[in-house]
Amino acid sequence: MEKEKVLSQYMPIDAAPIIAKWIDYFQCEFKIAKGRATKLGDYRHPYKGDGHKISVNNNLNAYAFLVTTVHEFAHLLTWNDHKNRVKPHGTEWKYNFKRMMVPFLEQNIFPDDVKQAIISYLSNPSAASCTDLKLSRALKKYDELLDASRLEELPLHAVFTIKDGRQFKKGEKLRKRYRCVCLDNGNIYLFNPLAEVTLAATGT
Repeated sequence: MEKEKVLSQYMPIDAAPIIAKWIDYFQCEFKIAKGRATKLGDYRHPYKGDGHKISVNNNLNAYAFLVTTVHEFAHLLTWNDHKNRVKPHGTEWKYNFKRMMVPFLEQNIFPDDVKQAIISYLSNPSAASCTDLKLSRALKKYDELLDASRLEELPLHAVFTIKDGRQFKKGEKLRKRYRCVCLDNGNIYLFNPLAEVTLAATGT
C-alpha cells in the first residue's frame, strides 16, 4: 500500500496499483528522480548482483509519468526475454510496450487525446520510441502552465530566448526541426518544435 500511495502522487491514481505490482513482481528498484534535461526516464538491467533499476523524472505530469514508466518497464521485459540481443526500441520492445499499455487503455486511464496518440504510435512502426512528436504534443497539453511557449507556437521570424539566456530568431521548418539563427554569435541551430522558449520580441 505504501508504494501505491507514493506512486499515486505522480501518476493517475487507478494506475498506481498496477505499477506497484510490477515493481514487486520484477523485484525492480524504482526511483523517482529529479528532472533531467536529457531524458524522461531510464532503465538499467541487472549487473554485478544488482537487480533491475528504473528511474522516472518527478517533474512530469501524471500521464507523461505513466507513459514513461510503462516505456521503461517494456525495456525491462525485453531485457528479460532477449537480454541485449535486440535493438533498444526494436520490434520486441514495441511488442512489449503495446502489451504492457493494454490495462491502462482498457481502464480508460488516459484522456481521449492521449489515448488516441498512444494507439496511433503503437500502429506506427517507424517511430523510434514512445516519445514521438504526436504523443509528446498530446502529453504536454497536461503540463502546468508555464511562462515558456513551445517553439512551434511562435510566428516565423519571432525572436526568442532559451534557458541559458541566448537569443534566437525562428526560421523555416526543415523536415522535423526549425532552423534558427543565434543572435549572439550568428550560428545556425536546429530546434525541436516542442522546445520550450520565451518570446522576446517579434522580428521583421
